[in-house]
Amino acid sequence: MKLTTPFKTEDLEKLKAGDTVEITGVIYTARDAAHARLVDLLEKGEKLPLELEGQVIYYVGPTPAKPGKVIGSAGPTTSYRMDPYAPKLIEQGLKGMIGKGARSAEVKAAIKEHKAVYFAAVGGAAALIAKSIKKAEVIAYEDLGAEAIRRLEVENFPAIVINDVHGNDLYEEGQAKYRR
Repeated sequence: MKLTTPFKTEDLEKLKAGDTVEITGVIYTARDAAHARLVDLLEKGEKLPLELEGQVIYYVGPTPAKPGKVIGSAGPTTSYRMDPYAPKLIEQGLKGMIGKGARSAEVKAAIKEHKAVYFAAVGGAAALIAKSIKKAEVIAYEDLGAEAIRRLEVENFPAIVINDVHGNDLYEEGQAKYRR
């Protein structure tokens, strides 16, 4: 299925855990240090450096771009490091997260309650993923280097639905098949 950002709830309601998607539009990058700063701003009642409503955050710290390239290798990082912060950002309107690995019960509850989706990007496919990124610019926290928040323009970014708005979890479903 093809998705365009910013995400609309009605589009996300059509997705099921296990669906493959291609995302086109703007997505943002942020890892744990940037997430901590975003949540700190929220707790202080201050303005965030990006609008979260309907947006997607990709958990990545890309390598520097080689000459003539938009971005370097851009493979997903492990998502659980963002779990302490994700529910707060989901409450603020974040509709999509892309990373790798399972999420906590608290994150999955927030995903279901606020009708968001967690996607996996395929680890080990960083060079392939980078080809879907057409433009990249740092918009906040440049001092974090690779972990600065970037605004990416993507075209047909490949991802798999792991946690859908209905409470399904592809990782749990996959494990259950082999538990006998």
